[in-house]
Amino acid sequence: MGVLKRFEQRLEGLVNGTFAKVFKSEVQPVEIAGALQRECDNNATIWNRDRTVVPNDFIVELSAPDYERLSPYSGQLGDELSGMVRDYAKQQRYTFMGTIKVHLEKADDLDTGLYRVRSRTLAASESQEPQPRQAPPRATGPATQGSGYPAPPAGLPPMPASPPPGGGRPAARPAAAPASGAQTRRWIEINGTRHQISRPTLVLGRSTEADVRIDDPGVSRRHCEIRVGTPSTIQDMGSTNGIVVDGQHTTRATLRDGSRIVVGSTTIIYRQAEG
Repeated sequence: MGVLKRFEQRLEGLVNGTFAKVFKSEVQPVEIAGALQRECDNNATIWNRDRTVVPNDFIVELSAPDYERLSPYSGQLGDELSGMVRDYAKQQRYTFMGTIKVHLEKADDLDTGLYRVRSRTLAASESQEPQPRQAPPRATGPATQGSGYPAPPAGLPPMPASPPPGGGRPAARPAAAPASGAQTRRWIEINGTRHQISRPTLVLGRSTEADVRIDDPGVSRRHCEIRVGTPSTIQDMGSTNGIVVDGQHTTRATLRDGSRIVVGSTTIIYRQAEG
């Protein structure tokens, strides 16, 4: 059973109790859990062949209304999210420099239902003391970039210039450059249906003239467009309700494998793979 599924099942037992009111918020804890997993993947640092370090101190920024709903339960929710991160790290063979902590903070620049995740790596001694936080990044990019936080603390073992030879499987070793002639396959998944992207642009909308038609009253006739490239991007086409990418309301965003796009009440998963 996947880490996210186990996390979701643990929360289900609390829905009729402590978290009953929390789930009325537009931001769902399982969405935040997925963002924390991506934050670990995006900021994994290989120290040696047996150790890949990921952040252990996370901040989840919420809009004022969502923060007001969630903050009274921040202790219990933080513990559940920390446990989920620990389980995911074990599965991916990641390690931490200190105690895992998940904090909730209010961000006045976010609308209801949107959130932003930031992270940093703290050594065990540092995690015991309050740390000054840098100014949060502007809410113009993907929600889980992790920008605005310092590099791993001084005094840690230097990171090798290149991974040493030998056995072991670093969980986040950068992928080798694709062999000559290798192709990148791209597709989107909507309600369990896969739609292959086989052209430079793909228009999504409610119109029958769209490349992929989405039967959703909250979706405009020509809502948004995916543009294939390195990296691929998504662009709003002047829609009524806009687009949300990885929890961030935006007009244009970079896509990566697993990016979650919300248009109207429909969730779209962007996928890509070599070969």
